[in-house]
Amino acid sequence: MSGKRTNYLSWDEYFMAVALLSAQRSKDPNTQVGACVANKQNKIVGVGYNGFPWGCSDDELPWERDGEFLQTKYPYVCHAELNAVLNSISRDLRGCRIYVGLFPCNECTKVIIQAGIEEIIYLSDKYAETDAVKASKRMLDTSANISYRQLVTSRTSLGISFSLPENM
Repeated sequence: MSGKRTNYLSWDEYFMAVALLSAQRSKDPNTQVGACVANKQNKIVGVGYNGFPWGCSDDELPWERDGEFLQTKYPYVCHAELNAVLNSISRDLRGCRIYVGLFPCNECTKVIIQAGIEEIIYLSDKYAETDAVKASKRMLDTSANISYRQLVTSRTSLGISFSLPENM
């Protein structure tokens, strides 16, 4: 083989793949979401996934989606975007991009705005009709200097193997 590979990942695909890989750490039985924050130099400065706060037992708190509020996961789970910002190696995320599987809810959008992140790249907007996402877009469209876009790629999957190729 001569010349460089041509089917390598774009930066957007790479950072989204890191977000999707991070989602695999989530113990949520229904929804696994990951997030990856990258700076202008294309360096990863934060990653996160949805789960309970540090020290809170994921065996004792509920994972249910439906029922009385306190008997569901919703008052306890930290979203991937929040964790990516909190786990960042820098407190200054101005000018960064965040890659996330789902369009951020209003609470995560507030964190993204406050952190100074300039762009949101997402895969799915399946909750677009919810009030939480409508509020997010309202904030982004009217008061925040943040752009957002859906990642468009021709890739449908990306395989990872824990076995090294023979030619390495």
